Amino acid sequence: MSPRESAGLRPQPDAPSLDRWGRDPTRSLSNGIFEAAYRSWFRVEWEGLEHIPRSGGALLVSNHAGMIPVDGGLIQFGIQEELDRPVYMLAHHGFFRFPFMGRLLNRTGTVVAHPDNAHRLLHEDGRLVVVFPEGEKGPVKLRSERYRLQRFGRGGFIETAVRADVPIVPIVLMGTEDATPTIADLELGGQKMPLTLNAALFGPVLGALAPFPAKIRARVLPAVHIESSGGAVSRSVLMDGAEAIREDMQRTLDEMLAARAGVWIG
Repeated sequence: MSPRESAGLRPQPDAPSLDRWGRDPTRSLSNGIFEAAYRSWFRVEWEGLEHIPRSGGALLVSNHAGMIPVDGGLIQFGIQEELDRPVYMLAHHGFFRFPFMGRLLNRTGTVVAHPDNAHRLLHEDGRLVVVFPEGEKGPVKLRSERYRLQRFGRGGFIETAVRADVPIVPIVLMGTEDATPTIADLELGGQKMPLTLNAALFGPVLGALAPFPAKIRARVLPAVHIESSGGAVSRSVLMDGAEAIREDMQRTLDEMLAARAGVWIG
């Protein structure tokens, strides 16, 4: 096996009950604790699900928060339950370096974030794929920056969608930053890590697994189609497009926060 294959940069071979990405269709987030948290702890409510294609590939983009973010799982579970479509998630390769973590992530539909993987999922397999353009800047936002979307990089997610010829579907989440509020930034080995209030109160392990019971609302915005010339898009178009999507999501988030009755009741 080549280093690229061992790092998870290529689809895994087929195995009984597994798809080529290592996802086990019988192992769903709907089993056990996560389903209870989704329905009773976070009481997730969706708006705008009609904007998500019922077939074919689409790149879902969302805001990001938390030391161990719950947002990806909420999106995966919610869309699977509401639309009966599996959602794959792209994650930093560092998560796959921990013992047994890579296999567990693959089983639930998480794949190493790499342009080739994204293209295969979107273009070849016609899947829904969720990414978080804020990247590592999202989870480390302090209280003063809460619900202020960070810069969406250099528009790489738009380039991915254009290359795969799929729409971009923004999803705005309200409540996730209250479930795991960040109170300080820590730097470990040159990597910024958030210190959440949960971890400060309950310790690093239990705190990472014990989000507060904030009411979470998810609003899906109309799909965005980026025009290209032969699949090529200039850097300025990528960056302008990313900023336009970020601004639209920020406006929506501001509206949702203004209409919210409270953190716990939504």
